[in-house]
Amino acid sequence: MARKNRSNTLENRTGRLKLAPRRKPYPGPSLARGVRQDYRRNIKGNGTWVANVADGHGGYTTRRIADADDFDESNGKSILNFFEAQDQIKALGQGSAVHSTLDSVLIDYKADLIAGSSNPYNADWPRVHLTSELLAKPIVLLTAPELKKWRDGLVGIKTLATLNRLSTSIRAALNFAARQDPRIKNQSAWETGLANLPNPDAAHNVVLNDDQVRAFVTVSYDLDYAFGLFAEVVAGTGARPSQVSRLRVEDLRMHPVKPTLMMPKSGKGGKRDRVERKAQHYSIPITSELAVKLQLAGKGRKAAEPLLIRDNGEPWGVEWGVRLNSSYRRRVNRVAVAIGLDPAEVTMYCLRHSSIVRMLLKNVPTRVVAAVHDTSIPMIESHYSKHITDYSDDVSRAALLQHKVPGGANVIRLPSTARYPR
Repeated sequence: MARKNRSNTLENRTGRLKLAPRRKPYPGPSLARGVRQDYRRNIKGNGTWVANVADGHGGYTTRRIADADDFDESNGKSILNFFEAQDQIKALGQGSAVHSTLDSVLIDYKADLIAGSSNPYNADWPRVHLTSELLAKPIVLLTAPELKKWRDGLVGIKTLATLNRLSTSIRAALNFAARQDPRIKNQSAWETGLANLPNPDAAHNVVLNDDQVRAFVTVSYDLDYAFGLFAEVVAGTGARPSQVSRLRVEDLRMHPVKPTLMMPKSGKGGKRDRVERKAQHYSIPITSELAVKLQLAGKGRKAAEPLLIRDNGEPWGVEWGVRLNSSYRRRVNRVAVAIGLDPAEVTMYCLRHSSIVRMLLKNVPTRVVAAVHDTSIPMIESHYSKHITDYSDDVSRAALLQHKVPGGANVIRLPSTARYPR
């Protein structure tokens, strides 16, 4: 039988009700190294059982476990007696669950991402924005209010889209930890506190018109040829820059009239089968002019080598040890300024947005647009609904019923004032 830790003051309701109500919990018995059972006496109703856990940095954190059976009988869940609450706190403190901090979880998550051929950056960049207090806190003691307060503190500093990506990365790390240890039961804390903010792409889906896209590509070539070719492939295919960076020499299919690129699929869609998805390719048509440029770019290199390389001879992209965005961000800023656009809004991704919208406005079926851009119809409807509405307005207007009178004149008949008195 498991050893019970006793407390003359807290283990029965008579002793607890003699205590004065106060916000600070009364200390109870020590249950394990760095773990203690405390009790908070409330002004009204039942008191509260509290787990007190050392954070490993000279401080401690607390977590509410359940109500005490001060007035109501225990139900084994939301109301517990002294020893029932003790058993839950002990279970919480066993093994590594109570000692797994957000910092250690991000370390483990990074190792898992690397093992699954995913970008470890998603486990690294949250550290730049998380506070030292949150990083040091055991994840079993994280609460929705404190996570929400941290996230909301970055509103106005970071774009909503960036905040959502940041929150998604942290949620993924915490969910990974919860899958490894079933004693972690507070998933609702980060699902609620780090929930995605609404309408993140309202100001971020910047769409350029065709003249602006051409100017973007032209100025990119002026900066350096390798960057210009990279930009032209993104603009011409509408693929994600991360996909374009993974193109290999063998992915170019030359044809005198219909050249194509076998574009690698993205790893989007969750961790499951990510490696298999990224190994798949799909065909995208390109112009003959771009095909000739790409053929020259890959000349003299092996079929499995990168098709596009930087001006220093190194490949683009994280697949070869380089974080993709950092390798061209400054050039994109210079291009935006040169063509009279805001560098804070214009990104390489604008070329993808522009490609999708261009096809929608040219009456290409949404299903085809989704397939060519390696995405889904719901994603297009979600992110490009404004442009779909513009497109559908032009299409549906041609089918409006027109009322014409004999003789060909369009007449709008006004209601009679006699029939419809004012």
